[in-house]
Amino acid sequence: MTKKIGMSIYKDLRLKYKIFQLKRSLTKANKNFDFSKIVYSKKNVLVIDSIIPEFDKDSGSRRIYKIINILLNHGFGVFLVADKKEYKYKTEYVAHYKQLGVVVYEPAISETGTFITKELFIDAILPKMNYAWLHRADVFKDYVDLVSKRKEIKLIYDMVDFHYLRLIREWENTKDTKTKNEAEKYLKTEVKNCQQADKIITISNQDKDALIEFYAEEEKMITIGNVHQFLDVQKVPFNEREGLFFVGGFSHKPNEDAINFLYHDIMPLVWEKNKDIKVTIIGSYPTKEMLALNSKRFSVLGFVEDISTYFNSSRVFVAPLRYGAGVKGKIGQSLEYGLPVVTTPVGAEGFDFGEIGEILIATSAQDLADNILKLYEDEALWLKASLASEEILEPFSINAIEKQVLNVLNCKSDNLAE
Repeated sequence: MTKKIGMSIYKDLRLKYKIFQLKRSLTKANKNFDFSKIVYSKKNVLVIDSIIPEFDKDSGSRRIYKIINILLNHGFGVFLVADKKEYKYKTEYVAHYKQLGVVVYEPAISETGTFITKELFIDAILPKMNYAWLHRADVFKDYVDLVSKRKEIKLIYDMVDFHYLRLIREWENTKDTKTKNEAEKYLKTEVKNCQQADKIITISNQDKDALIEFYAEEEKMITIGNVHQFLDVQKVPFNEREGLFFVGGFSHKPNEDAINFLYHDIMPLVWEKNKDIKVTIIGSYPTKEMLALNSKRFSVLGFVEDISTYFNSSRVFVAPLRYGAGVKGKIGQSLEYGLPVVTTPVGAEGFDFGEIGEILIATSAQDLADNILKLYEDEALWLKASLASEEILEPFSINAIEKQVLNVLNCKSDNLAE
């Protein structure tokens, strides 16, 4: 017990010292922020996420980035805060959002010489905020009390995905007790968040249906999926393409599991029939286990800034996800490029594949391998799947998502700025 108290005091002192160092460096660098110079719009939205959204690295960030752009295009003032420790607040994305016209929180010194924390920043701008868009379950839980101090503010709980559903599916796959306990803990958090929110955003109707089993107020729920626009550009023909492709951040456990499933169970069956098929894996934050799979036939590249080349040159996109929840951005991205995808029912959630789903969706390693080989070797089938992409993506078009975003804010006007 004494040891724990000692460690706690040490951590507290260390944190205070880091903050002291940060204040000193900000003062020295003249990193100042003047609240009096903020230009507000008629309607303003405070967006809080776990990080400054890294729109080129993960699906959740890409989605909120698109939503922020929609808000800006309709005249809303957007204020962005990341739930990060101030002394770790280093990101190249801040400048990008500022260029768009977003007011972004960064640690700074105020005009009165005060160190501006996240809480101080939020407190200062809160009287002008009309909406708080709290992105992800933990963010809503941690900030709801602070932002609800302004009674008029509308609280929007953007689930991103139903965490309980994702974790309970993982438990069904692994039978790991820790995962089940985490799932049950998240369920309590997510239900409480729903009770406190004015609007609840689910990312798919499947997530919404699963949530209704635990929280019945369906009238508060609106589904806003990912934003995907079919790219009307000249597509590289079938015979000029080669290889399989997967993209997904490895800080997200379902992606790591999918790659293990692909490498250990599916590809040996594919290589039995066609040993020349190569696989390219791209994703931020690859683990040592993932990097260890790297070989001539199975390339694990880690993060790549521009992945369009891979969507344009690969023959089949593979996403053998065994658990997860929500709409998978990687599937939508593949469809944007008209690149046929082989996936599982979990990967296909939120998309209506219609009759083409019979050759794109499977569960077992053998069926997935068979579907890969069919698409890889049959040009007519490949073309049919590619041409179906535009229709599948229609519900995710910018126009469709824009209507839903404005619906959340009870607003139809596109001219809100003063």
